[in-house]
Amino acid sequence: MRIAVHAFDGITMFHLAAPLLVFGEVDRQGLATGWKPTVWSAEGRGIRTAEGPLIENLAGPEAIADADLVIFPSWPSDLPPLPDHLAQEVRKAQARGSRVAGLCLGAFPVVDSGLLDGRDAVTHWGAIEQLAERRRAVRVSSSALYVDHGDVLTSAGTASAIDACLHIVRTHLGSAAATAVARNLVVAPHRDGDQAQYVARPMAEPGGVGDLGPTIDWALAKLDQRLLVDDLADHARMSRRNFNRRFSEVTGTTPARWVLTQRLDEARRLLEATEWPVSRIAERCGFSSVVTFRQNFVAAYSTTPTSYRQRFSLRHK
Repeated sequence: MRIAVHAFDGITMFHLAAPLLVFGEVDRQGLATGWKPTVWSAEGRGIRTAEGPLIENLAGPEAIADADLVIFPSWPSDLPPLPDHLAQEVRKAQARGSRVAGLCLGAFPVVDSGLLDGRDAVTHWGAIEQLAERRRAVRVSSSALYVDHGDVLTSAGTASAIDACLHIVRTHLGSAAATAVARNLVVAPHRDGDQAQYVARPMAEPGGVGDLGPTIDWALAKLDQRLLVDDLADHARMSRRNFNRRFSEVTGTTPARWVLTQRLDEARRLLEATEWPVSRIAERCGFSSVVTFRQNFVAAYSTTPTSYRQRFSLRHK
């Protein structure tokens, strides 16, 4: 995976570091080869970050030519248009099968390229209106943490860049690889929402959520059993109302949605790492039937358990 990450004068070190850290971790852990990103600038010269340090020895726009993934991790705050020659290079990259990603304000140059005409996009919440005005042919989401069309991806502000980059790792290498990267970075790979390729929420690590840590650990050990909200609230020694409020504060989602997400995440792990039949995985993950399991899996990931296994099974790596 050849990755070209754009940098410019005034980029914050965090925005630039997010994709470098996530994708560099793939290479450092030996999860795949060739995932070392190349940083480039429009003029091929060094840049000064917003915090002051200089970054030298950058590539030029030629880095786009052989990249499998082109990333704009941010964009200048005055939101200048993407130069025509760069827009052309980005379109060429997408046409030959490369993925293009605009993280945070990096959605603006991707939108300028025309690749999102007639499709959805997202950016930092503070720039949603500007993006909507930028190109009327693009539908701008106000809630998703990232939107992935397969060939083009955009993400919301700042930290959601990590979610989007972990999603790319998961798409190419499977959930086990994304989990390994996330664990080493001390972030969680769990995603929540109607469809995983559209929405992701960072989930708190088990045992690291204060007073709810023991209850989360307990629930994760009992995914094969019925887990009602009242059961979790009783374990946490809270009223149902207080538990729901506290759980949402900690995880960003409801207890029922969280349990479903954990069941599906465990199902993905088992599909990748075991030869168990789908019926056994459904039972092990607490689904009442294979039909219910398949329906929830397809609703979440737009693919069947069998198709997911064929793509990501560790036995076929």
